[in-house]
Amino acid sequence: MKRCAWCGSDPIYVKYHDEVWGRPVSDSRDLFAKLCLDGQQAGLSWITILKKQDNYYEAYDNFNPEIIQHYDQKKIEALLQNKGIVRNKLKVQSIIKNAKGYLAIESKGQSFSDYLWSFIGDKPIQNNWKTFEEIPVTSTESEAMAKDLKKKGFSFVGSTICYAFMQAVGMVQDHTTDCHCYISCQEEAAKFDLKQ
Repeated sequence: MKRCAWCGSDPIYVKYHDEVWGRPVSDSRDLFAKLCLDGQQAGLSWITILKKQDNYYEAYDNFNPEIIQHYDQKKIEALLQNKGIVRNKLKVQSIIKNAKGYLAIESKGQSFSDYLWSFIGDKPIQNNWKTFEEIPVTSTESEAMAKDLKKKGFSFVGSTICYAFMQAVGMVQDHTTDCHCYISCQEEAAKFDLKQ
């Protein structure tokens, strides 16, 4: 079965590629969690974070921003001792900052999902790449998203991280045309309705 060149053969990566990557996500809390996890990847391989994903959900109260915003120094110290996650002080603090940013957006009456999807006009961008080498690592949309997120207090949200996030949550459909997921992801993207 043909898959995108980046996928490899690790069962965790294969499952992620086949079932998650490129499939549109509209739930605000899911998007928040995925954005935070993508930020944790900075300087590391994605599979490192993928293997720790369950630990992250456990360590960060299922990525509940209302709880995370109140993390104190004691909680930060506990996270820095947690071998199940990346123990980097800036990355730990970034999730707390991102939770506050998330809540600030939602407090103004806009869902986090609506906010993020607005950068691409609420509909997935359909790409038709033939090879992995053609796929960009950034875009004008991811640059705009990164700039605005930073302005709103988020961190570890550079343009490259935002583009990887957009790929993962189906905002851009970047499966190569020879991948067995290409057609099913294109179909999901075509049917996607943010308002449903």
